[in-house]
Amino acid sequence: MRIALIAHDKPNALQTRKDNRAAHLAYIQETGVVEQAGPLLDGDDQMIGSLIILGVDDMAAAEQWAANDPYAKAGLFSSVTLTAWNRVIG
Repeated sequence: MRIALIAHDKPNALQTRKDNRAAHLAYIQETGVVEQAGPLLDGDDQMIGSLIILGVDDMAAAEQWAANDPYAKAGLFSSVTLTAWNRVIG
């Protein structure tokens, strides 16, 4: 199943994001369940969150993946939403 992970960063957390970006990208590569991903941007093109499409067996696997993301472990996010998603185009 596919799960859309939408996370919003805490205010003024850009440095936390930058400090943990390499570990986050390595985690994506190592786990092999991310189908699409990219940062959410504000009006100044600054990173303020994440949109990640996970290809996992169930919601529990998505929750586990999200909890172990280095960004989450660093306390970057103010909110994280996991929602089942069905690709129609692309």
